[in-house]
Order: sequence, then C-alpha cells, then structure tokens
Amino acid sequence: MSGKMKTAIEPTREENYPEWYQQVIKAADLAEHSPVRGCMVIKPWGYAIWENMQRVLDTMFKATGHQNAYFPLFIPLSFLEKEADHVEGFAKECAIVTHHRLEKNKEGKLIPAGPLEEPLVVRPTSETIIGAMFAKWVESYRDLPLLINQWANIVRWEMRTRMFLRTTEFLWQEGHTAHATEVEAQEETSRMLHVYEEFAQNYMAIPVVKGEKTPSERFPGAVATYTIEAMMQDKKALQSGTSHFLGQTFSKSFDIKFRDVQGNTEYAWTTSWGMTTRLIGAMIMTHSDDDGLILPPRVASAHIVIIPVIHNEEAKNEVLSYCHSLAGQLRHIQYFGRPLVAIVDEKDMRGGEKTWSWIKKGVPLRIEVGPRDIAQNTFPVARRDKGPKEKVPYSKEKLLQEVSSILDDMHNNLFAKAAAFQRQNTKKIDSKEEFYAFFTPKNGEQPEIHGGFALCHWSGDPEVEEIVKKDLNVTIRCIPLDAKEEEGKCVISGKRSTKRVIFAKSY
Repeated sequence: MSGKMKTAIEPTREENYPEWYQQVIKAADLAEHSPVRGCMVIKPWGYAIWENMQRVLDTMFKATGHQNAYFPLFIPLSFLEKEADHVEGFAKECAIVTHHRLEKNKEGKLIPAGPLEEPLVVRPTSETIIGAMFAKWVESYRDLPLLINQWANIVRWEMRTRMFLRTTEFLWQEGHTAHATEVEAQEETSRMLHVYEEFAQNYMAIPVVKGEKTPSERFPGAVATYTIEAMMQDKKALQSGTSHFLGQTFSKSFDIKFRDVQGNTEYAWTTSWGMTTRLIGAMIMTHSDDDGLILPPRVASAHIVIIPVIHNEEAKNEVLSYCHSLAGQLRHIQYFGRPLVAIVDEKDMRGGEKTWSWIKKGVPLRIEVGPRDIAQNTFPVARRDKGPKEKVPYSKEKLLQEVSSILDDMHNNLFAKAAAFQRQNTKKIDSKEEFYAFFTPKNGEQPEIHGGFALCHWSGDPEVEEIVKKDLNVTIRCIPLDAKEEEGKCVISGKRSTKRVIFAKSY
C-alpha cells in the first residue's frame, strides 16, 4: 500500500495542476466544453458566481458615476483599420462575418451566400465602435466627462483554450470614458484600477499587485496600461483586470472633439477598462484544494446548504420541516448586499455522498440536521475552508446571530492564506544564474510547480523581455506602482536600473 491519502479530486495539485483545475470545474459542475471548439457552457452553479460579480461591480461602477449602455456585436472592418496599433494587436484573433445568408448547393449542403459589401468583425473589444458613437455624442465640454460601461460577450479566436481562463468567447464588462483633460482621464484610469483591486480583494479574497505594463505588454493603441496581477497556487501570475489610459489615440482616429470653455476645438482624452469571467478561473486556482472548489462567501453561488439526516420515514416530516424553517430564517439575513442563499438538499442519495458533492461544489457552510439535533437544539456546522471532518456545534439562535461573522471570518482566512502564499513565493533575485534556476523546473518532461514572482531590476530594454520569454516563457507582469527608486543592474543585461519589476510565468 502506498499510504497516500485519498482526495476527492484526482490528480492532486502537486501531481498535475492543469488537469486538477479541469477536474475541479467538472466536479463543481461550473461549466463544460460546448460543441463549438474553444467555447464553454457556463452552468447554473458557475453562472451564479458571475451574476454575483456583476451585481457588485455594477454597483461600484454606478457609485463612481458610470452608466450602462450596449453597443453592437459587429464592428465594420474599416473601424479597426483606423488605428494601426489596435488592428495589429487584434488582427490574429478576429472572427469575421463575410456573408449574410445560407443557400443549398447541388449536393443539398448549406453554404454561405450573399457577400457583404464590407466584412464585419465579431467584437474583440469595443474601442472603435464606441469611439465612433462618442464622436456623435460629444460636442461641448458640457458633455464631458462621458462615463459608459457595457456588459457584453467578446470573441477572440484562441488556438489553445482553457475554461474560464482563455476561451474563444467570454463574458466581460468594458468601461469607456471621455474627458476634457489629460489629468481627468489619468485620474479615471487610476480610479477604476483601484475599483478592481478593491473588488478582487474584498469580494473574491484574491490578493493582487497593482502595476503598469511594459510597452510591449500594453493594450494595442493605449498610452499606458495598468493591471492587477494575482498569484495562483502553481505560482503563475494571472492578469485579473486592466485599466488603460488611451490618451487622444482613439479621439484622433474617430474625431471625438469638443468645444472648450473658450470656444476652442479640442480632442477628448479617453480611457477603457475591463474585467472578465477569467476572474472566476483566478478564484478557482487561488482558493480551491484537492477536495474541490472553495467559494469565497461574498460571491458564492449559495452560502449555506442544509443536509437533512433521515434514518427512518417516521422522522422525515419533522426533519424536513425544521430544515426548511431554518433555511427561511437564514434567508432573511442580509449579507454584503443580498439575502443569504440557503439550500435544503432533499436529494435521494446517501448522506456521505451528498456531503461530498457539496464539498466539491465549494459551498461555504454545511449544516447537518437530524432528529437528535432537533431535540438538543444543536447541530454541526462545517466550513469549507476547514478540514472536511471539522465541525462546530451551534444552536439555531447562535447560528442566526453569528452566521455573518462566520462567513466574514472565512473570507478573511481565505485572503490571509492566499496573501501568505504570495509573500512566500515572491523573491528578490539579482543574478542571471539564480533567475534561470528559479524559472527552470527540475522535471522537464512533466514540470513540477516552481517559480513565483521574481522581483528583479530591469533596464527598460525590450530585448530582455524577448530573451526571457523565448528561453523560459517568462514575461514582465508589471512595474509595481509602489516600487521604490533603487539603484541596481538589470538581472539579464547588467545595464543600469532604477526599479524592480515582477517577472513570472503566466496564464
């Protein structure tokens, strides 16, 4: 016998992290591959997470003065051609509509017919079409700032896909704003990056590093791109939200002009910013364990599952009645802007099997209720961030009084654990030899978990980025916004440097 402890998810993180990730999604019933290559079907348990994310973010956006609108899925090809960097950046990922109907050929098969006068690009991002509309909406400084957000789907033709992290079609929000001055636009860019940071940390329990992307990693057409970067449990980085200062690039391409107070005609200053369903992937990889998904309570699909423990038919009605009464009382409690979601699991299956199904789905709290628990007014409560057998007895009154603080404690515990992991795997490196060793697995055929965030000096030479990407598949994730001025030498080239940046492998 090997003596290996059995886990609900196989393989484990250590054995095969990419496959573990796929199995967590499957076991939690979050999503599955669709008949369309590279696309996924998000199932109710997974989509509920996105709905909760939407609700919170939408409230945060509106609190900062933004309004929702909707723009077309199709973008004229000529719109992308108006901004050279933008079209170059997205050209290899675009899906194109060239015909507008189907006809049967001689063999009776359907073929495209009715060629379009101008091909239409299926939305990879909306700067161009929104820029065209902003040009119509903005005439005077009185029309500014223009603060717009849209919730939409995006299509980017990916060669290698992975559910939630990189799919051909995904869901997101994209904010687009226009301002009278450069300073206002830069303030907007920083403000929305902070919103993303606050959401990731206070709702998803994901610690992030705020930073600026290098020129080679900028959004196509942007003057500057800012990011929040998170570390996954395989020590890779995941870009979890971006905010772009677009300067006057798109204003000049799409003629977004306004009359200022003196009556002079000026080009507006614009921004764009976005967060996607990729953050669900970040949540999975930040918190989950070898028994399955762990959901942070503030965005969880459900907060509590109540599992009736029924050994004979005589007790069934009493136990179910008690469980539904408890669930009803829990649902009257507000937690972070919404009522608690409590489920009573009446499925006809064995108790152990039922319990493990909820462990794998990541529900924050599990409550077991049987006749003896009702008689004693005490039942066991299990937290998903603790061991599967670790349970604490609660009376109904105590649970109703403390459930919100229990969930808060779980959130804080998940965040603290992830933050500690990030700190432990962030290392200052000052030699090329140590840098290469840090990012080189010992097992080349089946790489083990290795690496992390390398804080290194960089001279600003783009050739260094090309070298480490080619040799190690490592990129500069960001120049941290809190990076201090510090004299040093580039870890690769040896040239003079004044700041450390974060190098990492990434998704």
